[in-house]
Amino acid sequence: MLESKFLSELETRDLDDDRCELLSDLVYRSRLFGGIIKVPRGFVSDKASVPRVPIVYTIWGDRSHREAVVHDWLYQTHLTTKKMADHIFLEAMEARNKSWRIRWPMYIGVMLAGQSSYDSGPKRFTILGNQTPEFYEKFT
Repeated sequence: MLESKFLSELETRDLDDDRCELLSDLVYRSRLFGGIIKVPRGFVSDKASVPRVPIVYTIWGDRSHREAVVHDWLYQTHLTTKKMADHIFLEAMEARNKSWRIRWPMYIGVMLAGQSSYDSGPKRFTILGNQTPEFYEKFT
């Protein structure tokens, strides 16, 4: 059986307080997806956009960045359904041994409140740097 795991590290640079750019490809092997999900260098993500409510952010903010970047990629490219993207987010947190106290509330949050982000994903899709025109045509 295919083991779900990250095959590369997350390398980013902050663009502003909310967004970052990938400095190298982020590669995740997903059992649910049935193969490799490759988030390319230059992709812009907001990582895990946890509401800035003090207690909520203290508990769940600034966590699961790798997993959130993959989730953002799936939301912005629509390579899969929202439901599958949310399940892959949960799977990726499990693959990195995140506590159930972290992964389940974060999963429930995207499941219940992520529809508008999924719907607007393609409009927010951004890749910085030197990507080929074919790449943009495929995902825009």
